[in-house]
Amino acid sequence: MAEPMRYIINLEALPKMFPTHKHEPMFWESLGRAVATFGFLEKTLGKAIFAFTATTPYSEEGIQKAYENWLPKLQNALSDQLGNLIESYGKAVNEHPDATIENLDELLDQLKKAAKIRNVICHGSWQSPDAKGASVPFFVNRQQERFETAIDIPFLLQLQKHVSELICAVIDTVTHMGWQFPGSQGQGAVIWEANHE
Repeated sequence: MAEPMRYIINLEALPKMFPTHKHEPMFWESLGRAVATFGFLEKTLGKAIFAFTATTPYSEEGIQKAYENWLPKLQNALSDQLGNLIESYGKAVNEHPDATIENLDELLDQLKKAAKIRNVICHGSWQSPDAKGASVPFFVNRQQERFETAIDIPFLLQLQKHVSELICAVIDTVTHMGWQFPGSQGQGAVIWEANHE
């Protein structure tokens, strides 16, 4: 039997920036900014979870158990993915007896819808763009639904703007309570001061 012909890719012949070479640089910049904004949303949700759980009042009998449960909640807020952070944030707000947000369900719904798009733009395999610069990322969710929407630069710019508005809405749920958002120098009562002694 004859030895089969064997081949390898000539790396020197690949187009510059392969496999991203078919899209305009502005497309990738817009995608990167959208992805980075989702990362900021995750951090913001973690800080909001801290704010609501740190300020929830407890009875004398319940304070020890609440304290024991607090560290795991905070550890999860550092490491959870966006979907779990949204759930934990909603639970923390709902369990706070003094929460002032009136449209929490609507905000949580918007956050969950945004999380679905986040999964697409972060995990999709970007196909070649069409004549207008739009690309349908190959992405199939756990329900075996394939994403079919063509995404272009205006889509990504609008997505980034929308997620930044969601970040502000989450921050507002904390500052509307009269608290300073954790990690900021904004207005409001400081929730936690580190002991520097």
